Amino acid sequence: MADEYPSLFRSEQMSLVQLFVPTEVAHDAVAELGELGNVQFKDLNPNVNPFQRSFVGEIRRIDEMARRVRFFAEQIEKEKDVIPIRPLYDSAPLITVGPRAAHTIDELDTTLSERERRLVSMNTSYDDLSKRAKELIEARYVLRETAQFFEKAQGHQTDIRTSFDDSSAPLLQHDDRESAYAPASGGFDLEFVAGTIERSRVPTFERVLWRVLRGNLYMNHTDITEPFMDSSTGQETWKNVFIIFAHGDALLAKIRKVAVSMGAELYPIDPNADKRAESLKEVTERLEDLETVLYNTGLSRREELIRIGESLRSWQDVVKKEKMIYETLNLFNYDVRRKTLIAEGWAPTRDITTIQLALRHATEESGTSVPPILHELRTHKTPPTFHRTNKFTEGFQTIMDSYGIAAYEEVNPGLFAVITFPFLFAVMFGDIGHGTIILVAAIYMILAERRLAKAGLGEIMGQFFYGRYIILLMGAFSIYTGLIYNDIFSKTLHLFHSGWTFPETNGTVVGELGEHRYPFGLDPAWHGSDNGLVFSNSYKMKMSIVLGVIHMTFALCLQLPNHIRFKRPVDIYANFIPQMIFLQSIFGYLVICILYKWSIDWSKSSTAPPSLLNMLIAMFLEPGSVKPGTQLYRGQGFVQAVLLGLAGICVPWLLITKPYLIWRDMKRVHSQGYVGLGHGDDALEGEEEGNGRAIAEAAHEGEEQHDFGEVVIHQVIHTIEFCLGCISHTASYLRLWALSLAHAQLSEVLWNMTLAFVLGPDTFSSIFGWIGLLLMGAFWFAATVFILCIMEGLSAFLHALRLHWVEANSKHFEGGGYAFTPLSFAGIDSKE
Repeated sequence: MADEYPSLFRSEQMSLVQLFVPTEVAHDAVAELGELGNVQFKDLNPNVNPFQRSFVGEIRRIDEMARRVRFFAEQIEKEKDVIPIRPLYDSAPLITVGPRAAHTIDELDTTLSERERRLVSMNTSYDDLSKRAKELIEARYVLRETAQFFEKAQGHQTDIRTSFDDSSAPLLQHDDRESAYAPASGGFDLEFVAGTIERSRVPTFERVLWRVLRGNLYMNHTDITEPFMDSSTGQETWKNVFIIFAHGDALLAKIRKVAVSMGAELYPIDPNADKRAESLKEVTERLEDLETVLYNTGLSRREELIRIGESLRSWQDVVKKEKMIYETLNLFNYDVRRKTLIAEGWAPTRDITTIQLALRHATEESGTSVPPILHELRTHKTPPTFHRTNKFTEGFQTIMDSYGIAAYEEVNPGLFAVITFPFLFAVMFGDIGHGTIILVAAIYMILAERRLAKAGLGEIMGQFFYGRYIILLMGAFSIYTGLIYNDIFSKTLHLFHSGWTFPETNGTVVGELGEHRYPFGLDPAWHGSDNGLVFSNSYKMKMSIVLGVIHMTFALCLQLPNHIRFKRPVDIYANFIPQMIFLQSIFGYLVICILYKWSIDWSKSSTAPPSLLNMLIAMFLEPGSVKPGTQLYRGQGFVQAVLLGLAGICVPWLLITKPYLIWRDMKRVHSQGYVGLGHGDDALEGEEEGNGRAIAEAAHEGEEQHDFGEVVIHQVIHTIEFCLGCISHTASYLRLWALSLAHAQLSEVLWNMTLAFVLGPDTFSSIFGWIGLLLMGAFWFAATVFILCIMEGLSAFLHALRLHWVEANSKHFEGGGYAFTPLSFAGIDSKE
């Protein structure tokens, strides 16, 4: 029955299948199986170099196509103005299976190559034009600034100063004559070099020139007000125009070398003012023409990118699928004699019929008459672990798989985490109001999941969206525990009549309990009472112990179906039973005492209620004896002595029983002289059927054999870990009480520090009261959402996670499995 109706209780039954695929239908068959997504192929060529496999040529071709597609995507991302990209679901599909599959890929390759050639040509032209425009703009600035400099130089005398040896002094002022500023008009042979340089390099440039030319120069520089944009990198560069006067060709040559070495651009400027004006006019006209050409080139490039964006997503999809197909085909073994590809892989047993139908459909689509052949192989290899989930259970299963992959057909803790995880979260987070907020948020994400799934939510919001069903149950359970705690935004609900009355006697109000009891949850009369916090602390602390022992007991019980499934009766008698007795004789007894103490009306008892913590300590320190003032029930000393004796017996039971039974079986086998002979007739029969590879591999992965000393050491460690873990894990569940208390107190503090200030009898009587209420209410709601719901919620989430991973899973989880990773085209966008 378990095989016919698989569930999350165990991993699905897997089969090792072998495929004989004709070469002409291999591509389409793998494509169909990739769409199906339930076959995990094995590498049948582990010793073959990746560059020597059958389909390495096709993979190289697909890699080149993928490079072009990535190039297109990068170009679109670099655009300042957003280029629309048509989504995949709205794009026309490219048919890459069937008789015309090869022709479609060839056409796509040609299209991508042509698009890349055109785009590269446009980029080159645009870069060249941009570089030329940049040079013309710099030349225009140089001409303008030099013209202004000469005009100023003709109008006044220069300041004279002597240079100093101090390297930090201002540079390059000399006792030159006025004619030095205007060599063309004054007749003095003083030449100059003009150009542009990055603004950050100007101080260094000045200092180097001063050192090299020993001060025999005059330099002036001016800032260029607009930045220059690098078309390839998109970075802004700020530059300065400089003009340097010196005498002699040798000095000018040195200036040019220094300027070029520091990345400066030099421009030939005529000393004659008329020629400079003519050059400026010519440069301006050429720049206007160039800007027109540059604009048209950019417009053509953008139109090309828009056309590419129409098909980019479908190209990416095809390229990714084709690469996965050919990488999978490289895992197959090629039979030269039969001209077929041989594949092996794991598949869920109940999906084999679906796989066969998919292979038949691939044969029909490819137009061939020879279908692939599939049959199951018998093997002793451990299959992968596969839990079939839906969008509701996927999040819970992922949480458990993050701890470790369960062994094949081991009991799956993810099934029970669907209930236990949100419930333990809610114990720490219990509040009707806060639970309602996260419940509404989860319902919104579920109702809008189709739209949100297509939107780019980012990493953080994507995680919340992925766990929307976890958040849904956490919100629902938080409302339930909030009703039990009778807590809504640190206030109470009077759903029923309270069982307490508060008569005033001598100026003191003391609560009196009547015959009526509050039917569900905490009585609202405790809220605001002087001993309300003491009562809720005691209640939640004991409740956390009760829930913790129940959770650990349930987790321990999950050992039993594992031992029965894997036919390990020794572990039932040597591990499960003594562990259960040990846990229940101490902490199960404590839970019963808590419940019994709750059931007694101590106001009518002749003795005070005993401390259960002191009772548990005295149970170990003074076994068999109970002081009269601390006795909970008659015969308590004898019961505790018996339970303590049972717990003491369980320790050597755990230590000795399993190693002894294993030692006895090993001695009996060795005394009879038996020697293992592999798998006998089954192996020979498998060889005859052509399953030699599977049988040979299985021989290397037989059951793991351990030395007897390792068994003893493992059992000793296991015993110590369990006995000490029972104590520490029970104490660890007190985090349920601590976080619940912290959440309630933080909620109360937030209310008292915000809304309590503005809520009063005069709040609604004036406009200022309404404004204060709205402002403070907005602040309170924002703090409630971001601090109490998100931050406190994440804290409770992590603590609930720890209780499942450490306290519960350590009681039964074996792990050691490996996940089922089939060839699947689903979600290939997220894998990129």
